[in-house]
Amino acid sequence: MKKSILIGALLLMVGLSTTFANIKETVNERVLNSFNKEFVGAKEVNWENGKTFAKATFKLNNQVMFAYYSQDGELLAVTRNLISGQLPISLLADLKKNYSDYWITDLFEMANNQETSYYITLESASQTIVLRSVGAAGWETFKKEKKS
Repeated sequence: MKKSILIGALLLMVGLSTTFANIKETVNERVLNSFNKEFVGAKEVNWENGKTFAKATFKLNNQVMFAYYSQDGELLAVTRNLISGQLPISLLADLKKNYSDYWITDLFEMANNQETSYYITLESASQTIVLRSVGAAGWETFKKEKKS
């Protein structure tokens, strides 16, 4: 009796999980067409809809990327996570020189309108700083918070 209840519960859980796993976020046709032209060969594409944009999370050349589109299909930005060794040498040198007391908690590259920027989150025991690259020349403070 206990065995049949357990098997029934497992079958119910598997059935419900596959039902919910098959529900996919839908985006309008303009966004989908634009994405398919821009990212030929993208795999494992998942969509999220915001009020003013759609976000695609996908793999391209074994790299997880994120593409943001306006509702009328215009590509707003593409981002991807990086490791510090992938930064331009001048930006990495600036970090080592001016922020050696911090550790990196987030780093990503953002490309939009033919421009590429890097955003890095640095933390110390007392504060969190988010920096944005100014070209490849250096960093500017984007956000700064004291820890409580």
